[in-house]
Amino acid sequence: MQITPDFSLKNHNTFGIDAKAEFFVSVQTVEELTHALNLPGYSQKFILGGGSNMLLKKNIKGLVINLNLKGITVEEEDENHVWLRAAAGENWHEFVMYCVGNNYGGVENLALIPGNVGTSPVQNIGAYGVELKDSFESCEVVDRTTLETRTLSKAACNFGYRDSIFKNEDKGRYIITSVLFKLTKRDHELRTSYGAIQQTLDALGIDEPTLVDIANAVIYIRQQKLPDPKKIGNSGSFFKNPVVARNYLGTIQKNHPDAPFYEMGDDLVKIPAGWLIERAGFKGKRFGQAGVHDRQALVLVNHGGATGDEVWKVALEVQQAVQKEFGILLQPEVNIIE
Repeated sequence: MQITPDFSLKNHNTFGIDAKAEFFVSVQTVEELTHALNLPGYSQKFILGGGSNMLLKKNIKGLVINLNLKGITVEEEDENHVWLRAAAGENWHEFVMYCVGNNYGGVENLALIPGNVGTSPVQNIGAYGVELKDSFESCEVVDRTTLETRTLSKAACNFGYRDSIFKNEDKGRYIITSVLFKLTKRDHELRTSYGAIQQTLDALGIDEPTLVDIANAVIYIRQQKLPDPKKIGNSGSFFKNPVVARNYLGTIQKNHPDAPFYEMGDDLVKIPAGWLIERAGFKGKRFGQAGVHDRQALVLVNHGGATGDEVWKVALEVQQAVQKEFGILLQPEVNIIE
């Protein structure tokens, strides 16, 4: 375990922001993690996963601890299900492909989401009609207040739409070290009606899709509209899709009858934030080295050399324009580090 001073985090955040860590260390076991957390002499300790869901607006003082825990193991299985544990440092997309390659169903719709397994429960990642909580069984965590290891159940995590205790009442308290998933081995529930999945399968002539077919369709769709962070800095969806009352949707549809929406139950609907941003005139708009992606307005991008403040300034302009046009204040999905 080596501690490096004045360490650039440019390659450790998908926005490609060249912020610095005062000190940096990568840990590969829970024991190394607890040791690093117990080190004296640092003003603060910042936990860094895959860096896919954050915007760095400043250099980070103290010690940045990069979670690099690896491993995927079967803990239990029966005729119908497998309980699979993945360490926090496993790449999320590679984990999804491992599952579909072994015919384990439940996460195939979540292919190509950037980030690591350890951060996936924080915002209850979701896409194409599926959320992490659908296959989540529990997670192991280190409690920063006691440095003890605990297991948190699904109920304890209090999952909501892009939400959990890790973003609210227990923000900063727990460090997720592994996640246990309950996945199907047979009679998979294939979800193809959301987005363009079924349309893509039809175009490929696939009548009886497998888990691999679903994952590949999702990958194809995402690649058509979402930029690769390796080619242009971004953190995927920057804003949450807002959920509004159905009667408020009616107000919007008076001026925008084509407004898309998804039923959420309890007289609530979800409106795609990308559509709101595009209608506000920001799709493809550029402000120096920061801007809005030209194929998916929900994605803010770093064209090269932008600072976190410059990206955030674009986010604020988008927020203000959408609120003025639609009366909806978009909420960031990414964590703003300031």
